[in-house]
Order: sequence, then structure tokens, then C-alpha cells
Amino acid sequence: MNRFLCSIAVLLFSVSGFTQTKTEQIIPLDSVFAMAERNSTHLKLSESAIKIKESAIDVAKNAQLPSVDVSLAAKYYGNATILDRNFTNKTTSDLPEFGNDFALQASYVVFAGGAIKNSIEKSELEAEVAKLSYEKNRVDIRFLVAGNYLNLYKLYNQKKVFKNNIEQTEEVIRQVKAKLNAGMALDNDLTRYELLRQNLELAVIEIENNISIINQHLTITLGLPDEVVIIPDTLVQQLGVQTILKNDFYQKAIDNRSEIKVQELNKTIAQKDVTLAKSDRLPSVALIGADYLNGPILVEVPTINKNLNYWYVGVGVNYNIGSLWKSKKNIKVAQTALTTANLAYDAELEQTKTAVHTAYVKYSESFEKLATYQKSFELASQNYSVINNRYQNDLVLITEMLDATNMKLQAELQVVNAKLDVVYQYFNLLRETGTL
Repeated sequence: MNRFLCSIAVLLFSVSGFTQTKTEQIIPLDSVFAMAERNSTHLKLSESAIKIKESAIDVAKNAQLPSVDVSLAAKYYGNATILDRNFTNKTTSDLPEFGNDFALQASYVVFAGGAIKNSIEKSELEAEVAKLSYEKNRVDIRFLVAGNYLNLYKLYNQKKVFKNNIEQTEEVIRQVKAKLNAGMALDNDLTRYELLRQNLELAVIEIENNISIINQHLTITLGLPDEVVIIPDTLVQQLGVQTILKNDFYQKAIDNRSEIKVQELNKTIAQKDVTLAKSDRLPSVALIGADYLNGPILVEVPTINKNLNYWYVGVGVNYNIGSLWKSKKNIKVAQTALTTANLAYDAELEQTKTAVHTAYVKYSESFEKLATYQKSFELASQNYSVINNRYQNDLVLITEMLDATNMKLQAELQVVNAKLDVVYQYFNLLRETGTL
């Protein structure tokens, strides 16, 4: 028995040791953005892509540097065999046993049909595309965490509303019990309000579970410990509450939206590909120089056992005649890609115009919803006060009181959600214009 009790004590101590103490932290949205950008795996991948593209620029620039080749060889020669043209009269000739070859060759391309210059510029453009992709991912991460942050705030507000309604319901239950004791109410009246209280308490449990889920998503994204409970800053509900005129939102999107900038760069890259394809038809001109040291001199019979050194400098021209007919297909492919890039740019402009218009309409609509729900809550509160007074004086049934309570609860939740929806639509508008 003592062993059993000791085991239970150890188990309880172990469980309590693993229990984490939750720590609430009020974190402003700006800090949330900064932590998300610092810890996001997707952004780290984008940063790696930028580094790769920047390294590719250095690789492309290597073509501008002179090329120097050095070769060195040591050889062992056997005796030479001399034959007539009909392979008769075989004789042999001694050769020096040791042979050596040394060659130093250098070249510098001065003209390659623009291939080198355009390759470097293409690599630079691809690096810019990688940077814009990073910027797009950064905006998406900010919008994602902003949505979770606002949802978390919304859930906390909903929890507060339900808690307040639970308190009001418990007060009504006390009143119904008093009437029941005085014989002025029915058991069924009490049952209905107790059922309402249970439903409200269940709703609170569901809200707390959703808070826990979203809180974990945020802590993972922000790189915070699991025991941190994020409390949204109340100042966030003041964002975006000012009415914004439509004016130049479309122009802002054109100037700032990463997707448009990427498509614009893709057009330029496609044009570079056309130029590179055409450069295959042009000759390559290079400055060349070389120095050779060979021995023995085998071109003489008998062999001269000496080293022969000679050098030269000059201009070399290389032209691939086959490119006249082979490059046609490459040029055609590049020109088709350029046409596709132009169409993709136009399609992105159309999509941007639609996205910005939709975001602005939804943003404006959120104000109208908020005003409507605020008026509805005002009316529902007035109705609840009237019905509650009439119920106290036994002028209405309990069902009317329940209807008034539910109507007020629903209206209050709609106001809470509408306030944060204004902020959410504001962030969505910034995202679509590329200014988040």
C-alpha cells in the first residue's frame, strides 16, 4: 500500500513538473510583423534564393576576365622507326629519352555579339526578380499574421461578450428562482435559462480552444516559446478606421505591387533572351597570345635534342557558320517567350485592377456593415431593456425574454466582429496595393 501511494506521489510530482506556466504578453502588431519576418522559414528560403542569384551575377561577370591556360608535360620517348612508303626497309633511329612540353596561352574576348554583356544584365534582372519574390512573401507573411492576430483579438472580445451574457443570465436565473419560490413562475422558465447558460458556457469553451489554436500558430510563426499567451494590443482596432478615398489606389498598385514588377522584369529578361539568341549569328573576336617551350625537336631527322621556344600575339576570330541555320529555332523560341511575357504583364495589370477594386469595395462595405450593426445593437439593447422590465412586471412570457437576450447577444457579437473586419479589410487593401 505504501509503495502504491509513493508511486502515485511520484507520478503527480512528475506531471506537475512538466506543466508549463502560461505567460501572457501584450504584443503590438508592429512587433508581431518584425518577429514574423525575422523567424519565417519561407522568408529565409527567399533570402537564400537572392544570394544564389547574386552569386550567378559574379559567375556571369567571369566571362569578362581574360582566360589563361597553362600546360606542362614530361615524356619518355622510345626509339623511332623509319619505313619506306611501302613499309619496307625498316630502320631505327635513337631519340632522346626525355621530352618536355610547356604551353602558356591567354585570350581576352573583346566582342561576342553582346552575349557577355546581356548575360550579365540577365543575371542582374533575375536577382531583382528574386528580391521581389522575397518582398511578395514578406507581404503575404505580414497579411497572414495580421489575420491571425485580428482573429485572436476577435475571439477575446467574443469571450468577453459571452462572459457578460453569462453574468446577465445568472442574474435572470436568480430572479426566476425568486419568482418560482413565490409561485409566480414555472419550472420550465428556470430550465430554459439554465439551458441558455449551459450553451453560453459551452460557447466560451469553444472560444478558449480556438484561442489556444490560433495562439500556437502565432507563437510558432513568431518564434516564441509555447508557454507564451499572446494578448493583442487594443490599439489595433484604431487602424484603418479613417475613410480612405479611392483616388490613385490603382496607380499605387502599379508602382508598388511586386507581382507587376516581376512581370515587368520578366519582359526585359525575355528581351535579353532574344538578343542572346541572335548573338549566336555574330562572330567572336578575342585578343590572343601564347608561349610554347617544347623539346626535343622531333620534326627534324635526326632529332635535335634541344628545346624550341616560340611565342605569338594576335587577334582571333571565331565564327560558327552552322549558327546561320541552327539559331533560327532558338530565336523563334525566344521571341515566343517574349510575346508570352508581354501577355502575362497585361494579364497581371487586369488582375491587379480587379483585385484593388474588390479590396476597396470590401473596405468601404465594412464601414457600412459596422454602422448597421452598431444601430442594430442599439435597437437590440433598447428592446432587451423594455422586455426585461416588462418581464419583471409579468407582462411578457419567458420566451420573449429569451428572444430579446439572444437578439442582444447576436447584435453585440456582430459589432465586435465588424470593428475588426474594418481593420482586416484595411490590411487587405494595403496588401493588394503592395504597401502593407
